[in-house]
Amino acid sequence: MGAPGPQPAPTAAGGSSGGLPPAARVPMLVVALLTLVLGMLAGLARGGLPVVPLRPTHLADHAPLMIGGFFGTVIGLERAVALGRPWGYAAPALAAAAAVVFWLGGAALAAAGLLAAAGLVLIAASQRLHARQPALHSATLVVGAACLPAGALAWLGSGGVAAALGFWIDFLVLTIAAERLELSRFLPPAPRARVLFVGLVGVCLLGAVLWPVAARLGQAVLGAGALGLSAWLTRHDIARRTARSAGLTGYIGRCLLSGYLWLAVGGVLLAANALWPAAGFWDAGLHAVLLGFVMSMVFGHAPIIFPAVLRVAVPYHPVFYLPLALLHATLVVRLAGDVMVAPALRAAGLGGNALALVAFLGCMVWAMLRHAFAPRAPAPRS
Repeated sequence: MGAPGPQPAPTAAGGSSGGLPPAARVPMLVVALLTLVLGMLAGLARGGLPVVPLRPTHLADHAPLMIGGFFGTVIGLERAVALGRPWGYAAPALAAAAAVVFWLGGAALAAAGLLAAAGLVLIAASQRLHARQPALHSATLVVGAACLPAGALAWLGSGGVAAALGFWIDFLVLTIAAERLELSRFLPPAPRARVLFVGLVGVCLLGAVLWPVAARLGQAVLGAGALGLSAWLTRHDIARRTARSAGLTGYIGRCLLSGYLWLAVGGVLLAANALWPAAGFWDAGLHAVLLGFVMSMVFGHAPIIFPAVLRVAVPYHPVFYLPLALLHATLVVRLAGDVMVAPALRAAGLGGNALALVAFLGCMVWAMLRHAFAPRAPAPRS
């Protein structure tokens, strides 16, 4: 989700094995991307847009598909590469297996069990990384990883996916916040700021714990924590400086700052939904966080993550701003449709969100192919 963590030692060949050859990682990434597509189609169908026929379970499993199946696999892959041990790949493999169960319309019990197992391996991998480099950011990664199985267990215990959402939001938000905190070493926060960061993480966790038993209170608390983390990250992230740069560095910085704005919007809307329950606030708050914030992070860091995981180059190009701008613009339309209870406006924004994700994937593939087939200068003769 963010910049890769501590990297494995180079091999004798001069590369980094990451514990598993890059080609062996491809099937898990393919499953993740197919799950993203299926989850996107399920989201469109839930919004009333005409899409290819889906199983009824796909509509109900939209959140587990996207958060557990897609992000569980992608984050698990990133963590396994950083760990550099073959056993670490059990986390993305189990998350990918859960995604396949979702595809096939299998029992929720089996899928949730696989996600819980994936989360336990992710905790172990994160704990091993923390032991290598004890720090606040690596400890926060462990806490974020624990939210994946906690959500799966909340789902199993309640029989409804809604009970898992608080933990799964924390899984993504805390993972991203931890990875950004790691890079704050270039602008180290003061001790009081670090204490505040710990407190905000605690608020987010408290909201997730309350969510299954007192949903409105849990949403209000988690929303307040998200709003606080947004302000903290905006203030202390190095992105405040890098956003002024050109090229890839500036692009990533702008993705991050725009994502923090969406995290703040999502926090406010979740808290507002707790005080004045409305279907519009609920959907808008969730997607401000899970689309606006999380996908802005994905868009920004994909040119770093793909090379780290697959050992393929994704050179920066200004065209990367097109899907980012489309995501933001259509999310504004979608949230306006939610809050105004305007189904046509919401559907238009929803369709635009899907188009932004497709455009993003297209840009990534185009950049890879453009680099792969670019003419190379002949090697100098000795």
